[in-house]
Amino acid sequence: MPKKIKNISIMGDGGWGTTLALLLAEKGFSVTLWGAFPKYISEMGKTRENRKFLPGIKFPPSIILTSDVETAVSQSDIIVLAVPSQYLSDVLKKIKKSDYQKKHFVSVIKGIELTSFMTMSQLIQKELGKVPIAVLSGPTIAIEVARKIPTTAVVASQDQKLAQEIQGIFSCDYFRVYTNTV
Repeated sequence: MPKKIKNISIMGDGGWGTTLALLLAEKGFSVTLWGAFPKYISEMGKTRENRKFLPGIKFPPSIILTSDVETAVSQSDIIVLAVPSQYLSDVLKKIKKSDYQKKHFVSVIKGIELTSFMTMSQLIQKELGKVPIAVLSGPTIAIEVARKIPTTAVVASQDQKLAQEIQGIFSCDYFRVYTNTV
């Protein structure tokens, strides 16, 4: 990665996306959390809580909330894709309309695309081209990580330097990330 990573956008305000936003904000990154539903994003902005997916866990005012894809993409060095697999294609089409070419992508999405049976990283590259991508996955449960219960995950990428960079970004004392190549 050519420059120091400072800004990270999480595309998906579900439990896992919100948990990762909390973790990254705690580590000092500038975090933007994107959600598809403006009314719910507004509610989270007022309560500073994702009551639907992480009730009782407050998040800091430093996490920027938006329902605008362009805002999320333009402000980021890394884009973390955390939407349900069945909605990824639609979100990628929206991202494609923004300036995404120099961004690095991290997929935390489980599952496959139901009509083509593509993996999420295959779908990302089909829609966005040959963008730098890593996949972060593991036996993780959002509420446990949000409560700082120790867990592990693996980041895999064909680019070993990217995998190591993502490992450093996400690793902390309660969330240990290992690397692997694909």
